[in-house]
Amino acid sequence: MENSVPENSGFVKTTEDSAKALNPAQKALLNRRGNEFFNEGNIEAAKRIFMTTGYSDGLSRVGDMYARENKHLEALRMYWLARNRRKFEPLIENLSAVVSAVLANDRSPRV
Repeated sequence: MENSVPENSGFVKTTEDSAKALNPAQKALLNRRGNEFFNEGNIEAAKRIFMTTGYSDGLSRVGDMYARENKHLEALRMYWLARNRRKFEPLIENLSAVVSAVLANDRSPRV
């Protein structure tokens, strides 16, 4: 039995295949356009470009925007794709603490 995951069912979508199909000049052009979108406030368009090119700095900046908006799972996703351990590890620790607290409450006796 094959363990395959449907393409759009996961939490994190990787960008490596798309980025490999682009040459450096194409990536640079797209990243510039993504930066323009980001600076104009069109975060979703910038995110799509940065995910396509695998531009880690852009993905981290999008993650920062999500973190400021308290969209922590989306921020985590962007930091993970950017391979930005310094930013995703604290989020994972915080989420782990929340899950632990919920589980601890769930185990308490009910009256």
